[in-house]
Amino acid sequence: MLRAAQHVVAELAANAVTHGRVPGRDFELRLLLLPEGTLRVEVSDTRGDRRLRIVTDPEADGGRGLVLVTVLARTWGVMEREVGKTVWAEIALS
Repeated sequence: MLRAAQHVVAELAANAVTHGRVPGRDFELRLLLLPEGTLRVEVSDTRGDRRLRIVTDPEADGGRGLVLVTVLARTWGVMEREVGKTVWAEIALS
């Protein structure tokens, strides 16, 4: 499950940098170890106006990262913030 966690962190961080960046502002990455061996990954950015897209078209140039997150994470979602949004995923470590 360590590889799954690495992929989820990389995908959510890459999405924040690529799609959620506002000049002069960064994104925030939080890793939380929850009870029962669950890792919670939270990536916050300042672009609340951008909705997430799950692309399943094999001919598309990109957009399949959230499909990967869906497969690897136990659960995931989006929380709105005062400025921007937080995309989170929970991965079982055992």
